[in-house]
Amino acid sequence: MIKELMTDYGYIKTTTELKDLKENQKPAIIKEVDIARSHGDLKENAEYHAAKEKQAFIVSKISELSDLISRAEVIDPSSLEHLVVSFGSTVKVVDLDTDREITYTLVGSIESDADNNLISYNSPLAKSLLGKKVGDEIEFIIGNNEKYFEILEVSFKKISFED
Repeated sequence: MIKELMTDYGYIKTTTELKDLKENQKPAIIKEVDIARSHGDLKENAEYHAAKEKQAFIVSKISELSDLISRAEVIDPSSLEHLVVSFGSTVKVVDLDTDREITYTLVGSIESDADNNLISYNSPLAKSLLGKKVGDEIEFIIGNNEKYFEILEVSFKKISFED
């Protein structure tokens, strides 16, 4: 079984969403399906078909989140040393072609947020960074473009998750 690394925040977020799906959304959609079914001919009942689609989505999401939680390994990034890039590290890199500095934090896939430079530790960029230290250069291919970064800083900074 492949473990899914996440912070306590990611675990709480995932279990809270799963609980809502099971306790609120699933019972509500079952009622919607029953109400729509009572409106007659199911072949031409758009409300019924929409409710069934929503029900299938909810059941699928419950299955997906249950699987994720069963594989979860909650890690406190502050307990790691961060001498090299690891889960929870904040990494400042410089694009060697443009001299643009960018800072990323490696988090669990459920916690990733590109707009806030929180990248999944499973992403291609994060995989290129893992295990590297200050001064190391990495090659990263995005689309058809090769990017070259140098690692300027590896540290732990309290991760700020925005909802």
